[in-house]
Amino acid sequence: MKDFYDVVIVGGGHNGLVAATYLAQSGLSTLVLEQQAHTGGAAVSQQVFPGVDARLSRYSYLVSLLPDKIAADLGLSLELRSRAVASYTPVRRSGRDLGLMVERPEGAATRASFEALTGSGADYAAWTSFYGAVGSLAAAIAPTLLEPLQSGAVLRSRVDSALWDELIERPLGETIERRFADDTVRGVVATDSVIGTFASLHDESLIQNRCFLYHLIGNGTGEWRVPVGGMGAVTDALAAAARRAGAALVTNAEVTTVEADGVRGSVTWMGGDGERSVDCSYILANVAPATLDALRGRHVEVRPEGSQLKINLLLRRLPLLKSGDDPARAFAGTFHIDEDYSQLESAYSEAAAGGLPAVPPSEVYCHSLTDPSILSPELVASGHHTLTVFGVHFPARLFADDNDAARDLATRRVLAGLESYLAEPLEDCIARDADGNLCVEAKTPYDIEESVGMPGGHIFHGDLQWPWATDDADAGRWGTETDVANLLICGSGARRGGAVSGLGGHNAAMTILTA
Repeated sequence: MKDFYDVVIVGGGHNGLVAATYLAQSGLSTLVLEQQAHTGGAAVSQQVFPGVDARLSRYSYLVSLLPDKIAADLGLSLELRSRAVASYTPVRRSGRDLGLMVERPEGAATRASFEALTGSGADYAAWTSFYGAVGSLAAAIAPTLLEPLQSGAVLRSRVDSALWDELIERPLGETIERRFADDTVRGVVATDSVIGTFASLHDESLIQNRCFLYHLIGNGTGEWRVPVGGMGAVTDALAAAARRAGAALVTNAEVTTVEADGVRGSVTWMGGDGERSVDCSYILANVAPATLDALRGRHVEVRPEGSQLKINLLLRRLPLLKSGDDPARAFAGTFHIDEDYSQLESAYSEAAAGGLPAVPPSEVYCHSLTDPSILSPELVASGHHTLTVFGVHFPARLFADDNDAARDLATRRVLAGLESYLAEPLEDCIARDADGNLCVEAKTPYDIEESVGMPGGHIFHGDLQWPWATDDADAGRWGTETDVANLLICGSGARRGGAVSGLGGHNAAMTILTA
């Protein structure tokens, strides 16, 4: 440890590690302080169930927005695998159990699935037209994410103006309702707008539009890929890169105070050897803006509010489906549960009125079908699989009075929704831990806040922002700046933050290196 560093980074999540590597590679002395016993924040793999050799991606679980350029720049030893199935949606229509299958890339099976569900080729034609247009928007926006902020006017000039108006100027619900007829197809499109975002599809704030956009612009393709080894492999690769570059990483360091005057900075923390402080030229905050305000001694006016229920399961085998579709194919992509367009809006209305949704929408993902390395060879041989369930429209307010009771009820409802599409009881398929308990773990927004320090359990550290300058005065900046020149946001709370992207870390580093 030194008494002075060029840069001190508060928080050893993935963005902090990205920033540390870029800065240390450039010759700046860099210190990363992480409160937990390990780096990674929410991008970690952990053995969740006692006596069971399965390392689950406990919080964040897929990678889309991490640019290939960052991985190349940092020399990351990391494999991201594509999934052959984008999504599968079980549907019950007129007494029949069906499934809407979307391949990656889409082919004849996808077309046939659309036609079997909707009775015509109209919605599939609308689907290909819409996502083709969205792809052109993503191709225009993605390269700018690693550059100084463009103005909205400049980006609009590069894409179809009618599409811009549809996705950027008007509530997404209007576009979905105009382009698609089938309720299930509408819902599959809409789900990307409500992941971790509590909003109606017609919200005038357009926060749902921003969430939708972020889910579809990663690397210009929007593909969500599977990190081999789990999310912990992403963190491990980043931590190794930071150390190779010469950054100092200190864990079990709870930062208590951050001070910056535009020229010099000081950070104080509590560690195993008591209170310590260090001076620096720059401070990068890889924590939520609300957390940074508290560290600066400022009153936090509005706390973020997360909106999700995360459930981790370990199965003895994949369950059979009422539709008769192969579960190894159905669960290979994103498995949508009760996410018809009307169901999403009903669940939002119920939650906005203060009640847990009676039929909660959620989606399921099976990591081990694409990457079995997170399981021991014995578990793989015996047919075990992991399931990650992400329930939407579960704002933190619903758990405020009794987190434990609300968690239990919400979990039962979500798993009952999954079971309603199964041809056998879900419990028969769930593995048990060394103590004989079912391998089921649920995390509410309050649990996530307690575990990884995200205020309100908000997975984006706050509402997502448009990934361009909405004020002409911000054009040419990096979107990491605060009111003090040498204090920067480098986490998900930066403009162009959110998800496991490394964008906040890269752009904060560039704010310094290009000054």
